[in-house]
Amino acid sequence: MMKKRLLSLALAAVMAGSLTACGGGASTPAGGDTSAAGTTAGGAADTSAAADTGAAGDQITMKWAMWDKDIMPYYTPIIEAYEAKNPGVKVELVDLGGSDYQTVLATQLTGSGSDFDIATIKDVPGYTTLVNKGVLEPLDSYIEKDGIDLSGYKGLTDQVKVDDKLYELPFRSDFWVLFYNKDVFDKAGVAYPTNDMTFEQYDQLARQMTNTEPGQEVFGAHYHTWRSAVQLFGILDGKNGILDGKYEFLKPYYEMILSQQEDGVCQDYATLKTSNLHYTGAFSQGNVAMMNMGTWFISTLIEKINAGEYTDCTNWGIVKYPHAEGVEPGSTLATITALSIPTSAPHKDQAWDFIKFVCGEEGAEILAKTGTIPAIMTDDIAGMVSATAGFPSDENSKDALQTANLYLEMPVNAHSSEVEVVLNEAHDNIMTGNMTIDEGIADMNEKVSAILGQ
Repeated sequence: MMKKRLLSLALAAVMAGSLTACGGGASTPAGGDTSAAGTTAGGAADTSAAADTGAAGDQITMKWAMWDKDIMPYYTPIIEAYEAKNPGVKVELVDLGGSDYQTVLATQLTGSGSDFDIATIKDVPGYTTLVNKGVLEPLDSYIEKDGIDLSGYKGLTDQVKVDDKLYELPFRSDFWVLFYNKDVFDKAGVAYPTNDMTFEQYDQLARQMTNTEPGQEVFGAHYHTWRSAVQLFGILDGKNGILDGKYEFLKPYYEMILSQQEDGVCQDYATLKTSNLHYTGAFSQGNVAMMNMGTWFISTLIEKINAGEYTDCTNWGIVKYPHAEGVEPGSTLATITALSIPTSAPHKDQAWDFIKFVCGEEGAEILAKTGTIPAIMTDDIAGMVSATAGFPSDENSKDALQTANLYLEMPVNAHSSEVEVVLNEAHDNIMTGNMTIDEGIADMNEKVSAILGQ
């Protein structure tokens, strides 16, 4: 369910927000050919793009389909920087609205006479729909021509290929981390969580922080009611996937969290559903020690704390997601925001040049300076994000921005929406006790296998 969000008006968008924040310390994440005809993804326009402006140097205008033009802080600086490098090019934003963006975009691109040069892709189901409709241009030939190195995206581009072809390139991302309340730990005299915790260590720490005494309750952990908050622990080893059709790998994580729930380590799932308590409200009450959540929550924390609305969680930090034994720290879940070229684009070569710029290191630096998590995350870029006003000053929080392996919450698949329904229902039944873990897993195995076999 990965969602795309923003880092606050100061952090002004660590998110609203597809690191898709792509991870740490990528060397030349979009680089390769440095000849006149090819550049890095953040480099100058190549000769084909220059030719696209016209032999006489006539100015061209590219239309960029997107949403929330007046909210996202990065549109203006990105366009200004690109136009400064390409004086023969003007980029025009076309805001299609955020509430039903992918549906509107699909209608526009499948209609006659669409003249968008660049399309922003908001989510995986919407991306899959557009690819199936044949309205997006494959990017593989552009990538090969310019020698673009995709390793900086930490495997995310592999996860959005359709029939081994890539139709989008991510420029921003959100990923899951562990938020914690430093004051709660200080009061208990317990050391803060670290950037390298196994699930066993995490469980022990959550139990150590728990206080079930009436009137003094402290919850060592909190899990929002999304299935992602539980099920996706199981895919961080890189061996299992949420679309495998066999879900026995989820059992140890359900066992851990149901045991925590029974022992008062976390709040009861059924109660959370009935009360409709949002994760923001739970953490802001000041009695939650740790909570797994996406980096989009950073913006909310900073904004609400600055506004004086959150007074019991002002001293917070983040660390990397806990991991299974033997799994590299920094392995986590991601959502992405990406750019594509419509098949009807009037200026495809120039559009590709723009996408290289936005999705490469130059674009990543611009996003980072607005507090947005970019898809390419080097040490320098991570430093720009962590320097945003309101971001925690401790080194662990800064280091938590560096990821190792990123896994999409829901990979590209024609049946993603149908599978999502099954997994959500089984999660709800397991967490409320309507099904045992084994019964829930059997239900998922049967129904998802049937869907995937269609």
